[in-house]
Amino acid sequence: MTKLLNLISLWALPVILLTVLTCGIVKKVPVYEEFTEGAKRGVKVSFKILPYLIAIIVGISMLRASGAIEMLANFMAPVLLKFNIPSDTLPLMIVRSLSGSGALGIFSDIANSAGPDSYATKLSAVMLGSSETTFYVLAVYFGAVGIKKFRYALVIGLLADFIGIVAAISVCNLMFA
Repeated sequence: MTKLLNLISLWALPVILLTVLTCGIVKKVPVYEEFTEGAKRGVKVSFKILPYLIAIIVGISMLRASGAIEMLANFMAPVLLKFNIPSDTLPLMIVRSLSGSGALGIFSDIANSAGPDSYATKLSAVMLGSSETTFYVLAVYFGAVGIKKFRYALVIGLLADFIGIVAAISVCNLMFA
């Protein structure tokens, strides 16, 4: 079975590329010109969303460097322990809606300090999979098309993140605690 999966993963991308090129040639589409036009549009979009991404990165860096997230985690530790939530996971809950790479960095810290089989690591892994980088998604997708009013999308996105984190805590308490 492993050999089959390795074979599929080895050939999947070349087969997809050949299929797209073949379909383009059959339909008489100027494939190279369409590719370069799409690349131009992609560069324009990336320049449009760059300010939003820089704002997110600077904000996360400031929060982590100032120690504000760790101070909040220490302050909230007694309340978190009542719900069987390790205080190490609070920074992950805060940063996950802002940045996927920041959340992965925090997860790596938790896994390295607590160990791969600890409850904190398992809870953090489930949290990573059950929530989204709401602010990043809003910045990239809404910024790419020029939508400025995204108040309701933000509220719903943060609500979905909260529900995902609560569900992750509930599931992990049932399975691992």
